[in-house]
Amino acid sequence: MSRSLFRVLILAVLGVAMFLGWRAWQDWQRGYDPETVVAASLQGLQEQNVLVPFTARYVAVVTSTQSRLGLEAKKTLIMPGTVRYELDLAKLKQSDLDWDAATGALTVTLPPLRLAGPEIDLNAISEFRDGTILLTLTDAEKTLDAANRKAAQAELIKQAKGATPMRLAQGAARNAVQQSFAMPLKAAGIDAKVTARFASDPAS
Repeated sequence: MSRSLFRVLILAVLGVAMFLGWRAWQDWQRGYDPETVVAASLQGLQEQNVLVPFTARYVAVVTSTQSRLGLEAKKTLIMPGTVRYELDLAKLKQSDLDWDAATGALTVTLPPLRLAGPEIDLNAISEFRDGTILLTLTDAEKTLDAANRKAAQAELIKQAKGATPMRLAQGAARNAVQQSFAMPLKAAGIDAKVTARFASDPAS
């Protein structure tokens, strides 16, 4: 093999090596591209499926009355229950993310919170009854119990949907999602401001 041909082969090998190195450098740089990091964070959240940012315990106090045969019976039920505030992360899509490269700001629009429960604390239920005669002679107690259970469940959900717990739950959800995107961006050396919001939030 002539010396000139050998040099050509060496230069060709070096050229291929430089090209492969350049491609590898591009891939490495792309790995720290903000949109790539954000996409990976989104996938991680979707795989998590459900986020429970907030739980709260409520107590329902309800009373039902029955009148029959000129008699009256009354039962009061005190029923505690726990409600979970869930965020369905599977519903979070790429279209819910808005990356502004000029300002380094990411805005995430969250799906609405959903309530799970209430989970009733059966050991903490209390009952008070009045009208023993009617309760003994008829099925009034069964009717009152069914009415109280239904009313208590509805009351627990009503309390859970109150302005204060919903505000706290939404705040916890925003913070959790913001951290889920901000931490990977920071780890990648990207200075970004992440804002999570609900579609129902007033425009800033």
